[in-house]
Amino acid sequence: MMRTGCVAEFASEEALLEAARAMRARDYTRLEAYTPYPVEGLEQVLALKRSWLNWLVFPVAMSGAGLGYLIQCYVNAINYPLNVGGRPPHSWPAFIPITFETSVLLGGVSAFVLFFLLARLPRLWQPIFDLPGFSSASDNGFWLGIDGRDPRFHPERTPILLANLGAARVDRIGPREESP
Repeated sequence: MMRTGCVAEFASEEALLEAARAMRARDYTRLEAYTPYPVEGLEQVLALKRSWLNWLVFPVAMSGAGLGYLIQCYVNAINYPLNVGGRPPHSWPAFIPITFETSVLLGGVSAFVLFFLLARLPRLWQPIFDLPGFSSASDNGFWLGIDGRDPRFHPERTPILLANLGAARVDRIGPREESP
């Protein structure tokens, strides 16, 4: 998340997309877009990478499946075997529903927890939230942000470049001022 840098508001999604393409063409790499709805093509322009959350959730889900199967195997075949209708104590077809359900349960819970941890949520405040008019990003505004940590970011030249690309307004963002 951006703590310093500048943001520009654009009139339409097309203008935002063209500005993002122009900034990428000028080798800016730390771009963020804030839009009220998904803009087609913006993900490719910003070069967003695919999430690796699924690579973390899958082993947890498979561990849940293994744990569910082992608990059933231990309880039904080792700890308290019952002869019901002549079936063997370790009847694996009967274990499949609970095995599947435990994998879904642990996979879902781990996805929920890992998503919040990896996204560093909840973030109750960011410097960009103090920007007047930024709340339009959830209604009808299209904003493009350049992170201050971008190697090409320059405090004076970057806002001028965004204004030349058709931004309706350009603002600097920075850390919250501490009161004495």
